[in-house]
Order: sequence, then structure tokens, then C-alpha cells
Amino acid sequence: MDHIFIIGGVLFLLFFVVSYLFQKVRLPSLLSYIFLGVGLSWMFTGPELRVLDEISRTGIVLLFFLLGLHFPLNRLIGISRRIWQAGVMDIVLNFGVSAVIAYLFGLGLIQALIIGGVAYASSSAMTIRLLEESGRMNSPEGEFKLALLIFEDLAAPVIVSVLVGLSATGIITGSALAVTFGKVILLSAAAILIAYYLFRRVDLFIQRYIQKDFMPLFAVSIAFIFAGIAEYMDLSKLLGAFLAGVMLSETGTSREFDRMIEPVKNLFMPFFFFWFGTSIDLGAGRFDIVALVVLILWGLFAKMIVGLWGGRIYGLTVKGSIRAAFSLGQRGEFSVVIAALALSGLRFFLGLYIAVTAVVGVYLFRLAPSIGEKIGNWWIRREKEKTAG
Repeated sequence: MDHIFIIGGVLFLLFFVVSYLFQKVRLPSLLSYIFLGVGLSWMFTGPELRVLDEISRTGIVLLFFLLGLHFPLNRLIGISRRIWQAGVMDIVLNFGVSAVIAYLFGLGLIQALIIGGVAYASSSAMTIRLLEESGRMNSPEGEFKLALLIFEDLAAPVIVSVLVGLSATGIITGSALAVTFGKVILLSAAAILIAYYLFRRVDLFIQRYIQKDFMPLFAVSIAFIFAGIAEYMDLSKLLGAFLAGVMLSETGTSREFDRMIEPVKNLFMPFFFFWFGTSIDLGAGRFDIVALVVLILWGLFAKMIVGLWGGRIYGLTVKGSIRAAFSLGQRGEFSVVIAALALSGLRFFLGLYIAVTAVVGVYLFRLAPSIGEKIGNWWIRREKEKTAG
């Protein structure tokens, strides 16, 4: 790629401009990067796209590494115990049923599973930002949504790895699934053993030198090595990066590593969404509009079921559950990661799905308090009338 510094500088400037404009109209920045990629795809040739692809991988690996840093083993177990019912419901309704719907519309099984993966996870970045902006972060409803997002964050790397493994073979059989899950269990078990018997014993060393300028090199080396091992095993490099973060979290220095790596991740992440936009082939974007509408409507409705029913199981009030039901529809970063596994023609379909659910989901989130108040009051009056009757 000739003139790499000029091209890189111009891209960074464009990322800044489109992100600023989208945030002014209160839309997610990641959509701005995707749209920019679609609009500028004609400017990039094969070699240049390969360079973008390699750069984008760095950002997404660091994203999952930082995600793993937030989940020491004890926290993983504690969260799973509290939220597992709503989490399993989320997987069944959004991943499972969405995949079945896509398959019934004539897509192949692997492509249908990819659509299910795209439909599964709410955007953690968007949801957390919206919770902070609305002042609902510390409410019981906010706690439930954060717990559900964490469950999705834990499930997403596994789902990505399974889809990567199945995409590598091109077929789905019982033996292929067993081999893939076996590899996931083996890699996860190795990470747990390393966390317990290595990183817990070097915590004093790491805490002593955590402020030194060579410690980010150590952290990123662990992330890249484990990501590479996962990729070598035909699993997702993202699962490896996530497990690397979990291992380092056992040293008790997650916050320090997060502060070191977060700025680097923020520089590289726009390239991933931009690259995804350049990979969307508008000419190959013929699709069934009915299938798209049905999947979008089901995706929004399924998240409402999870928020309402799952929220009640979790212990929320009627109003809190209704607010949660209207606050989970936005898809984002994980959906784009999974959509990148699809063939280029399907990426146009998935890009539209992500864009529509992101915009509608953000809009519903902002309406959730008023909707919860109105429906909640009606529900309470109805229950009182039943009791009186």
C-alpha cells in the first residue's frame, strides 16, 4: 500500500468526522464506520483490503481481551448463577429461533446459524452508554441488563468459535460439533489451569511492575499468543483473546491493564467496522425482503420477551421488567463480528439487519421509561381490579 501514512491519516480524520456527526444525532458510531466503508469500498483493491483486514483483527482481538479482563473466575461463576435462566432464554429465542426462521426461508444451515448469532447479542457498548446517559445504570433494571450483557459477552466468544469451526469444515455433523466443542473445552480448561497455577502465583511480580512501560507488551503478548493458539486449533481467535484476559484478571490488575490497552483498542476498532463495510458487496445484495422484516421483528420481540419474562424471574418489578424489555433490541459490535463470517452476499442482508435493529433499539431504549410507566400503571390497575373482583 503506497503512501500508507497519508491514507492512514485521512482514514483517522474521516473516522473522527463521521463519529462526531453520528453522535450529534445520537446514533451509534460503529454504524458510521460501516457506512463509510460501504461508501469508500470502491477505492480499495485486494492488497489494500488485506492490509485493512490485518489491522482490523488487532482491534477486535484487543476488544475481546479487554472483555476477558473484567471476568475473573469467581465473578464468572457468580454471574452465571444469578442470570442463567434469562441467559438461556436469550440464547434459545434469539439465537435458536432466529436460526430456524432463516433456515425456513431457504438459507443453508451454516448461514442460518450465522444469522442466529448476529441476532443473539445486544450491543454492550451501546447499552452501557445509554444506561449512563439516562441515569439508569444503578437501578435494579440496570443491574439486570448488565448481568444479561455479561452472560451474552461470555456466550459470544463460544458461539463465534463454534461458527468458525463449522465454517472451516463447511458441513455440520454430530462429529464436527463434538470436535469443535471438545476444542473449546480443552482451550478453556488450559486457560483455567494457567490462571490458577501460574498467574495467581505471579500476581505480586505483576503488581510491583504494573506501572512500568514494558507491562503493556506483556499483556498484549499473552492476548496475541492465546488468540494464535485458538486460531491454530480452528477456533475463533476471539475466544483465545477472551481467555487470555480471564487469565490475567486473576492477578488483580485488570483495571491497570484496561487503562493501558483501552486507548490502543479505540484506535484500531474503527478499522474493523470500516473493513466490514468495504466487504459488503451491494451488487450481490439480493435478498428476501420478507425474511429480513420477519427476522428484524422477531429479533426485537424476542429481546422484549427476555427483558420482560427474564426480568421478572430475576426479581424486577413489573415496571422495571417492561423498561428492560424495551431496552435490549440494539445489536452492535458482536453482531458485526459474527456477520463477518458470512459470505459477501449475505453481509449486505446482515448489515441492514444490524443497522435497523441498532437504530430502532436505541430509539426504543429512550422511550422505555415512558412506556414502562404507562403499561406498568395499566397492569397494576388490572391486577387490583382482579383482586377486588
